[in-house]
Amino acid sequence: DPGADASLCGMAATGASGTNAVRYGTMRPNVLNLRVVLPDGRLLHTAGPGRQARKRAAGYDLTSLFVGSEGTLGFLTQATLRLHPLPEATAVTIASFPSVGAAVACTVQVLQAAVPVARIEFLDEVMADACSRYSGMGLAAAATLLLELHGSRHGLAEQQRQMEEIVRLNGGSGLAWAEEQEERGRLWSMRHNAWYAALALRPGCQGYSTDVCVPISRLPSVVVETKQDLQDSGLTGPMVGHVGDGNFHCILVFNSQDPAEAKRVHAFTQRLGRRALAAGGTCTGEHGVGLGKRALLLEELGQEGLDTLRSIKAALDPHNLMNPGKVL
Repeated sequence: DPGADASLCGMAATGASGTNAVRYGTMRPNVLNLRVVLPDGRLLHTAGPGRQARKRAAGYDLTSLFVGSEGTLGFLTQATLRLHPLPEATAVTIASFPSVGAAVACTVQVLQAAVPVARIEFLDEVMADACSRYSGMGLAAAATLLLELHGSRHGLAEQQRQMEEIVRLNGGSGLAWAEEQEERGRLWSMRHNAWYAALALRPGCQGYSTDVCVPISRLPSVVVETKQDLQDSGLTGPMVGHVGDGNFHCILVFNSQDPAEAKRVHAFTQRLGRRALAAGGTCTGEHGVGLGKRALLLEELGQEGLDTLRSIKAALDPHNLMNPGKVL
């Protein structure tokens, strides 16, 4: 369930994910094979032509090498994907919390309790208010979780009971379950419009999205510290994230014609990346390194890791034709 304008091979190229990642995984474990046009024009099937096995131990994992390569090693032109069965029953709810810390702590407890949740999406109070106004949903301007459960009709009732108890223990309120497809679609449409809702906070300004991913146990402290950093920096940066797998985003809305504000945005994104690294996480969970996080990639992998990446790049693209300057 990625963004509305995503493509399968684009998702694979960036190693991205969507709101269902906490239950079904990101692109990496769901791609079984890729057809890639290499820089010299040769056609590569990363798992061999026509191969669809769910696991393999034959040679290097070329599929995983190209997933997340950000267009630096070849053109991804076809993807063979795992399929997952549709659940018998689905239920969605929205819960509001007194603070971002309480909302994220609830997420951690849901996962520790092994509730088989399919989606846990976090909105801070700024993002919740923006989405509510943009989509006309009438949400409270409070830290918010959107939660979705999948399962059998009998099993779903037990999951809902567990979820409600954990939400209440963390001060959450407003639980009302939606099970009809139309109502569920309306709730998730609000979440999918988060980018446009954020831009509407400052009409005429530019949006810049950055993301990090940290171990679940460190997520509450990192989110709280990031929230404080945003406030101290005086930036408009509503927070939203796939917190079920430790991944969250800041959508920074700023005046690109104001050099001082642009400088504050850059400084914030670097601090955010380093905060995630200090917590044992990664500087990007799904948006990729691109141009802006090359220094952070060195800090994350070390010189040996970066040299290994450069060796792979030189072997496959010796003339540096594919996205030159990106990642490395």
